[in-house]
Amino acid sequence: MKILFFILIIGCIVTACGDDQQSTVSTTQPEKYNITKDTTVTAGEMKRYWLVLLQKGPNRNQDSISAEKIQAAHMANINRLAKEGKLVMAGPIGVEDDLRGIFLMNCADSTEVENFVMTDSAVITGRLIMKYYPWWTMKGKYVFK
Repeated sequence: MKILFFILIIGCIVTACGDDQQSTVSTTQPEKYNITKDTTVTAGEMKRYWLVLLQKGPNRNQDSISAEKIQAAHMANINRLAKEGKLVMAGPIGVEDDLRGIFLMNCADSTEVENFVMTDSAVITGRLIMKYYPWWTMKGKYVFK
């Protein structure tokens, strides 16, 4: 009787795990996000900011005194842009990598982003290069101070 019960249990397990069951996992690729189709954006419920990635530039061979001066001017520019309301957040990346820092900017368009970032001493000297991307968030949901 125990053997019959054991065979019955094994049979149930094999049947439950069989290949003839339909998989619930989808194999289709998700649709690529299209900002122009997002009704929250077109309805004006979202606000666009600009994510600026600051990466190591081609000109990083300054002596320590020059590098210090460039960094001081870089920090002064960050503070100026923050006071003007153009820079929402800024900070370094905590790992040694080509990505050195991030800005989150409140600008009307990419031209304005470029113009403000090009006032940065580290970018001007080639110590850093920038890449920027539009980034949206819901209006009134997140407050930056």
